[in-house]
Amino acid sequence: MLNGYEYFLPLKILSMRTLMKVTMDVVASNKAIMDGSLPKMMQATMEKLKPEASYFTAMDGCRTCILVFDLKDPSEIPGICEPFFMNMNAKVELSPVMNADDLKKGLDSLQGMLKEIASN
Repeated sequence: MLNGYEYFLPLKILSMRTLMKVTMDVVASNKAIMDGSLPKMMQATMEKLKPEASYFTAMDGCRTCILVFDLKDPSEIPGICEPFFMNMNAKVELSPVMNADDLKKGLDSLQGMLKEIASN
């Protein structure tokens, strides 16, 4: 793994650091807490994704989970999101994200490109 990405020659990205925000419906998540399915679902999600960071809070009056994990392939998205859609009537947002090292690398690369453009 290099800068949050796994590489396979010739530098093909095999995973992407992804932020997932899950906003759960209050009624559906209340029911899931009462019947014990919410803790089981969260445990299964944590075991499957092995997030580098996980946060749980209330946003806009709803239970909210924020995870940062490596998405290895876009085909994983349905298996990650559907349990939240189907069981929690949740809204799920996925966004590629960078850490500070990724941002520095990207800005350094941008500066190089801008200098090259300016010199032409």
